[in-house]
Amino acid sequence: MRVVIAGGHGQIALRLTKLLSASGHSVVGLVRNPAHESDIAAAGGEAAVLDLESADVEDVAKVLAGADVAVFAAGAGPGSGNERKDTVDRGAAALLADAAERAGVRRYLQVGSINADRADDPDLDPDDTFTIYLKAKKAAEDDLRARDGLDWTILRPGALTNDPGTGRVLLTDKTGFGNITRDDVALVLAGLCETPASIGRTLELIEGDTPVAEALATL
Repeated sequence: MRVVIAGGHGQIALRLTKLLSASGHSVVGLVRNPAHESDIAAAGGEAAVLDLESADVEDVAKVLAGADVAVFAAGAGPGSGNERKDTVDRGAAALLADAAERAGVRRYLQVGSINADRADDPDLDPDDTFTIYLKAKKAAEDDLRARDGLDWTILRPGALTNDPGTGRVLLTDKTGFGNITRDDVALVLAGLCETPASIGRTLELIEGDTPVAEALATL
């Protein structure tokens, strides 16, 4: 299986690259900074230097050619400013989806936010960076759900931690708010690549008592 990950240098993406490559899969991490290529290689993947804020759909489709799965795990990150919440968290997600359709890559995973449903909450300040972030995430989700050419799954993790993974989670349509380790998010994403029962679903993920393999098998 060949997997292309947008946001390839992110903490979840590097963990996912290690898991997939250790299982014998081929992984390409999309990064905009050439200095990150060595970290991708150390995780067992191959880097493709491409800026999703300036690339066109043909550029991205070339990297996706021959892939089995596309994963959008990119994000503007803290301190990036309101404008980049839109250009990355929404715009880059839509671009990767466009390119996946162009390249014929049907399986598509998108990392969202467990708070995305709050984007239109009237109690939130519309000019606050967090609100703008949520609106960008929700717009990216809405865009993906409208596509017939992709076998998509949206994964909404809870509050991310760097604690060691437990391999036990709660994975379902609605979980309520909670924490989840980045290790366990990556483990679930690796499993979702080959879980047809998750196609067309928006799943939330927090810490729980169910082993990941069982949680995936019972979707």
